[in-house]
Order: sequence, then C-alpha cells, then structure tokens
Amino acid sequence: MAQEIASRIVEDGGTGKYSAIMTTQASLPMHTVFRPKDLSQFDNKNKLPVIAWGNGACYNSPWEHVNFLSEVASHGFLVVAIGVMPNETGEQTKDRSKSLQLLDAVEWAIKQNDNKNSPFYQKIDVEKIAVSGMSCGGLQTLEVSSDPRISTVVVCNSGIFKTPGNGISNMPNLTKENLKKIHTPTLYLLGGEKDIAYGNGMDDYRQINHVPVFVANMNVGHGGTYSQPHGGEFAQVATAWYKWQLKGDKEAGKLFTGNPPGLSSNENWTFEKKNMP
Repeated sequence: MAQEIASRIVEDGGTGKYSAIMTTQASLPMHTVFRPKDLSQFDNKNKLPVIAWGNGACYNSPWEHVNFLSEVASHGFLVVAIGVMPNETGEQTKDRSKSLQLLDAVEWAIKQNDNKNSPFYQKIDVEKIAVSGMSCGGLQTLEVSSDPRISTVVVCNSGIFKTPGNGISNMPNLTKENLKKIHTPTLYLLGGEKDIAYGNGMDDYRQINHVPVFVANMNVGHGGTYSQPHGGEFAQVATAWYKWQLKGDKEAGKLFTGNPPGLSSNENWTFEKKNMP
C-alpha cells in the first residue's frame, strides 16, 4: 500500500478473525497504526472502530505494548498509538509524548475515512472512538476524555494523583476535578495492590459517580500483561470491553454485565462496578 512507509507482523498477527499488522502511515508518521491486514473485509456494514492509545512513561513509541495492541486490532479495530513504530529490538526513542497526540490520532482516522485515496475510505466507524492508555498514557487519556467524539475511555495501570504534581515531570498535571469531564462508560484495568497506580486508580473509581464505570484488578503489578503472548489477560478483558462498547457485542459485554458479571468466573480478577447493568 503506497501510503504505508513500513509494516511488520507482531507475533502471529493476533488471535482474532482479522490477522493484524503494525504499520507506519505516511500521513501520520509520528504514530504507529495497528490494523487488520486485509482491509477488503471492511465496508459500510462492517466498519473499523477507532482506538487511540497512549504509552507508559509518556514514551513516544508503543514498544512496550505491541503484543497487546496487535491482539486488539486482530478483532477488527483500527488502533492508532502515539509515537513512532518500534524497531525489531524493542525500544526506539526516549522522546516524550503529549496528550494531544491522542486527538491527533482521532482526527487522522476521521480524515482517512473521508479520503477517497485512502485504503481506509468509508471503512472506519467515526462514531465509535475509544481513548485508552497505560500509566502516563492513562493520564493522557483522562486529560482528553471530555472530547465529544469519544465513545468510551479505558485507563490502564493509572489514575490521577491525589496530590497534583506527584508524577514524573512530563505527566499531565491533572486533579480529581478532571474526572467530572468524563462523559462515557469507563473501564479501569489495574495490577492489584502491587501496582504503584492502584491507590490512584481505585480513588478515581470511587469518585466517578456520573457515568458507568468498571474497575478490574489482576495481581500482576504495574507492568500488566502487555508483553505476554497476545497481550495476556489484560488484552482479553480490554478487547471484550472494546467489542461491547464500540461494536455493540452483547456477548462480549457479559464479561462486565450482570450480578455477578462474567469476569467473576475468572479467579485471576477482582472487580467493582457502578451505574452498570
């Protein structure tokens, strides 16, 4: 595809029905796009929802999350991650990212859908957009969560500091007041009490009372399971949420709905939820 500068398969392309590739797009060179390899399967009746992703440590490359993001894309999503495509050996840049790069990703996807010369023309569901991120990327997600184009928010191993300014210098300097700007169903994925973000994330959950919110904890610490094959269990839970929220997949939604929700059958997870069926 002429508009792609580079592409590579991560692992085996993921376990979903749409084998995925990782690419650099000429029209968005400072982001990394994970997408189904065969775009001919997508059209007006089967569109690609959009997931914008922010990285841990405010890295300007998703090198820590490629297994996770490739897996999500293989289930029929257009994932646009902040930062340049990692090289084969892993980390590529020490540059730091900004929250607005998440909105750059969203705007790029919307333009691609309208561009007759784009391979994504009329294949993207611009009404179904998630912002998501891990650690610093989770704070970046919360910083842009008020954008009206956003359909759902996923915050991974993150939460707003109770005392503003406690993070690393380039992190978004948010206060708990930012939580009131969320206008969509929201998922928190945390690494249990060993996760340095656990206290902040659980406090966020307690303070969010105006939208549906689900918090799930797996006792793996701050690093989650992103680097495990196919992103591990974090990818499974996140993908189910994306399918439910962005594709209307009620079967996937059963992981989060009901009393108890389906996640209760997985002994690796604990959870709480509010304002949800």
